[in-house]
Amino acid sequence: MRRAAALFAAALLAGAAAPVVAEPPPAPDRPLADPAQEARARALFGDIRCVVCQHESIADSPAGIAADLRGLVREQIAEGKTDAQIRDDLIRRYGDYVLFRPPVRIGTWLLWFGPFALAAGAGVVLVLRSRRRGAGEAAPLTPEEERALAALTAEDEAER
Repeated sequence: MRRAAALFAAALLAGAAAPVVAEPPPAPDRPLADPAQEARARALFGDIRCVVCQHESIADSPAGIAADLRGLVREQIAEGKTDAQIRDDLIRRYGDYVLFRPPVRIGTWLLWFGPFALAAGAGVVLVLRSRRRGAGEAAPLTPEEERALAALTAEDEAER
């Protein structure tokens, strides 16, 4: 009984401590003063993957790192860097995976062409297996199977 009470108390304590340990909400975004630069930043946000969420762009992600990346992109735009320079800096920091459309190079060939190669390989296997079997050809019956078939057909004819 004491053990159950201790486990219950530990569970309550862990549940109460969870909100304290949670990540604080990110600071609100501060858009750039120049509307053209802000539009450029928002266009870049859609191409950059949140490194925490991984399925959302930094424009849609509520994660703190996404807010930090939005701030970093805005800072670099304000410094006068080009979109390519900003992407290259993000790739340097986080790798090719940070972009939704990573560049095509030797290191990303599997990422770009792997699904097509896998589908083509599966198609080749299916074609080869269907050719081996032949269309509608069944293996001949063994003598034991022929005797069993003859017995079944004889019983069927006797019932008619």
